[in-house]
Amino acid sequence: MLNQTMMVLLYLAVFIIAQNQLKKLIKIQAIKKQVSEVRSRLVTRLISYFMFFVTLSVIAISLGLGYQEVSLFVSSAFAVLGVALFAQWSILSNITAGVLIFFVFPYRIGDRIKIVEKDEDMSGVIVEISLFHILLKRDSGDVMTYPNSLMLQKGVIKLANDAPSKKKVTAKRVIPKRL
Repeated sequence: MLNQTMMVLLYLAVFIIAQNQLKKLIKIQAIKKQVSEVRSRLVTRLISYFMFFVTLSVIAISLGLGYQEVSLFVSSAFAVLGVALFAQWSILSNITAGVLIFFVFPYRIGDRIKIVEKDEDMSGVIVEISLFHILLKRDSGDVMTYPNSLMLQKGVIKLANDAPSKKKVTAKRVIPKRL
């Protein structure tokens, strides 16, 4: 019994340490990619829930529940989750795409992009990157919402910002006049 308690405490300690390291890693990525704090907390929370679920399964096996019982519970939970989210497939795909965009999306807030679409001009400045969609502000001032799942499926072109052109300034040598 003492041995099992020590194993549970060890698993919980590993979970807590891994969760703290995960938070630090995501915070560094969020600063690097200029992602809002709300979004980084949401990604951290989603990954922490998954890690807790895995830790709970490992603890259940180490406490003497058989592998078959735990795997039956885990597969049943995933089946229920899958059936529940199958009706809302777009939500699940946008959440997955949102997590992927958090880690691998090469564009940041403030970048001017164009989504390759033949029917519509899909260009603008990225205003917000959330878990479900990306907000683009068009030149006309309109704000466009574009789903994350489609963002990963379409070609994206980074456009040059329309910042005022910086003229090259050359220094002139000033010779003081003699009186």
